[in-house]
Amino acid sequence: MGKVISFINQKGGVGKTTMAFNAAFALAKNGHKVLAIDLDPQANLTLLFKAENELNLYHLLVNSVKELKQLHIPAMLSKVIHKANVDLIPGGQELSGFDLTVASINAPRQLVLKKFIEAHGLNERYDFIIIDCPPTLGLLVINSLCASDGVIVPFRPDDFSLKGLEHFYQVIEDIKDMGIVKAPEIFLHVPNLVDLRRKQESDDLSKIISAIDLELGTGKVFSPFLNKAGLVKSLSSRKSVFEFKNQEFSDLQEKFSGVAKRIEEWSHEQA
Repeated sequence: MGKVISFINQKGGVGKTTMAFNAAFALAKNGHKVLAIDLDPQANLTLLFKAENELNLYHLLVNSVKELKQLHIPAMLSKVIHKANVDLIPGGQELSGFDLTVASINAPRQLVLKKFIEAHGLNERYDFIIIDCPPTLGLLVINSLCASDGVIVPFRPDDFSLKGLEHFYQVIEDIKDMGIVKAPEIFLHVPNLVDLRRKQESDDLSKIISAIDLELGTGKVFSPFLNKAGLVKSLSSRKSVFEFKNQEFSDLQEKFSGVAKRIEEWSHEQA
C-alpha cells in the first residue's frame, strides 16, 4: 500500500511547494511511482508541472460526494490527471470554495479527500502520494491530514515558525481526539531558505530544533537547505533540480535525494 505524505506549513513563503515538487521527482528518480496532488487554490504546484487545470481536484472531490450530486460535472479522473514522470492531480482557485461547498453534507467533511483516494485505489496504484497543502489550517488541510500517513514540515528559522509549529502540533492532537482516523506521523521537518551567516537565523534554528526534539524526539529535523540561486533558477524554468546537468545543481540534487531517502526509510518502518 502506497504512503500518503502531506507537505504542510500554515505560514507562506517557506518553500513548501518547491520542497514537495523536488521530493516527488527525487522519489520517481529512485524508481517509485509517484502521484502529486495540488491542494492549494493558488495552484503553484500545477504551474510547476505546466499542467492544464480547467478541471481540477475540486471537481473530482465534489463528484465523489453523493450528497452534492446537483453539483456534479463530467470530470473523470483519467481526463483530469496530468501524466508525467510524476503524475499530478492539478489544483485550481475553485478549491478556495471547498469549505462552503461541503458545509451542508452529512458525511464527515474531514474525510472527503481520504475517501476519494481510497475509492480510486490511488494508494494501491502509487508508491507515494505527495500532497502540497495551502498555507492555512482550514478544512482542506484537515482533509489532507486525515488522508495522510505522514507529514513533512518545511519551515523558515524564525520566531513565527516556532509559534506556527505549536499550533500545528495541536491540530494533530485534535485529529487524534476526533478518533475517526489515525493521525499522521510528523516524521520530518526541513529548514529551508536558511542563511547560517546570520547569527540571529542560526540561533533561531537551534531554538526550533531544540523545541522539536523536546516535543517529538530527536532525528525529526533534516539538515538545512541553504538559500541557493539554483533553486530560484529551477523554479523559473519550471523544472526539478534533477533536470539540470551542470555542477551548480549537484548540491541541491544531493539534498533532495537525501529527503527521498528519509521518506523511503520512514516508509519501510511503517511496513
